[in-house]
Amino acid sequence: MIDNTENNKNIIIGRNSVLEALKSNRIIEHVLIYNNTNISGSLKEILSRIKEQNILVKYVNKNTLDRLSNNSNHQGIIAVVGAKSYCSVEDILEFAKSKNQNPFVIITENIEDPHNLGAIIRTAECVGAHGVIIPKRRAVGLNFTVDKTSAGALEHVLVSRVSNISNTINTLKKHGLWIYGSDMSGDNLYTQDLKNIPMALIISSESHGISNNIKNNCDYVLSIPMTGKVNSLNASVAAGIIMYEIFRQRNF
Repeated sequence: MIDNTENNKNIIIGRNSVLEALKSNRIIEHVLIYNNTNISGSLKEILSRIKEQNILVKYVNKNTLDRLSNNSNHQGIIAVVGAKSYCSVEDILEFAKSKNQNPFVIITENIEDPHNLGAIIRTAECVGAHGVIIPKRRAVGLNFTVDKTSAGALEHVLVSRVSNISNTINTLKKHGLWIYGSDMSGDNLYTQDLKNIPMALIISSESHGISNNIKNNCDYVLSIPMTGKVNSLNASVAAGIIMYEIFRQRNF
């Protein structure tokens, strides 16, 4: 998914500029390349560095690049940069330890809408979560729309970006965390004891739902009871409801 709100403050346009950004280890969310371009010259070095740095490449049509660059000379390439640097999963766990608290971590899966991710980060900060973990693939990163939607919360929340959510879950389990998924098939949220448990809560998009391999790796799966005709909630709304129930039980 390409965020239609990307604009000049979070994109780098043109081959030389993108190459220099790669050389300086600038935080780059993904790179957009014209799908009919000739892979030659500096573009070969760019693609080599992209591969070395494990940056996602999206091949798009010329109209997309023209729109994002306001019809400037993009030379068939635009890099979308991040609004904030990422931390490690270990940094999040160390932060919880420094506060002498049981870890409370949010994991997102398949969240492609930057407004959803920004809202989730905002709520995570409000309830005192120690950090948010997001995947590198098939998900939005920390672009400027996420930052804006978080209403400043992004400045105060540790965010880690990982290559494999399943492996990260296993790492968290080794550190003593219990893994809670959120899905309509789960147990009623309001019947669960969530007090002072070292935990990670997985939030997935309403369109995809939590994937089976992730669900099977959860210790518990929670659901939000509903009586209306619509059978799912917006991801950030669902996340807010569950996070605040965890917050209530941990603090009151």
